[in-house]
Amino acid sequence: MQPLIQLRGVTKRYDATSQPALDGIDLEIEPGRITAIMGPSGGGKSTLLNLIGGLDRPTSGEVVVNGVRVDRLSETAAARFRRTSVGFVFQFFHLLDDLSVADNVAVAAWLAGRPRAETRVRVDELLTQLGLIDKARAFPATLSGGERQRLAIARAIVNRPAVLLADEPTGALDRHNGETALSLLEDLNRRGQTILLVTHDEQLAQSRAHRIVHLVDGAITTDRPTRMAA
Repeated sequence: MQPLIQLRGVTKRYDATSQPALDGIDLEIEPGRITAIMGPSGGGKSTLLNLIGGLDRPTSGEVVVNGVRVDRLSETAAARFRRTSVGFVFQFFHLLDDLSVADNVAVAAWLAGRPRAETRVRVDELLTQLGLIDKARAFPATLSGGERQRLAIARAIVNRPAVLLADEPTGALDRHNGETALSLLEDLNRRGQTILLVTHDEQLAQSRAHRIVHLVDGAITTDRPTRMAA
């Protein structure tokens, strides 16, 4: 099976004298799986997601996502790539408080150039799927933490991205809402969504991911399948 994501000799330095955030990483991610990225703080997990998502560039090496050389994209092309090919889910949601629930989802599609009528249909579909359709006209400040994370996930997948990058998506949630968010990610994966999940929770990774990659000091120390991969 052709990898969806390929990193070849990827190094990222933020200055010339410090330890690189990533140091000669070679990694392939297969489509249709949940891959957990684990390791201590400062190990390079978020840097890895930023490079895959086109938010940053490697100092050296190649980053290929869905056939696109992300490391070679211009700023304009990288922005277009992020809008159409990658979905981001963060720990602290990053919602737009002055927009309604529906418009928080729709704005990502509008920025990608989707027609407004098509976008409204897609937004209603997602809000119904995620149990938020009755909140469509509400504002993020009125939502619970679990509802805000579901909204963030809806926004991330509105453009049907090739890959969903989730950086500690349950970190700001209580256990119940965290489990709900993880179940939603699993459901998306069963529908074919490829997911990279950064987490500090070994039990979560073992039970929800097909594969666990450990990063320590910018290097991959272990890369193994879980029982989910069987």
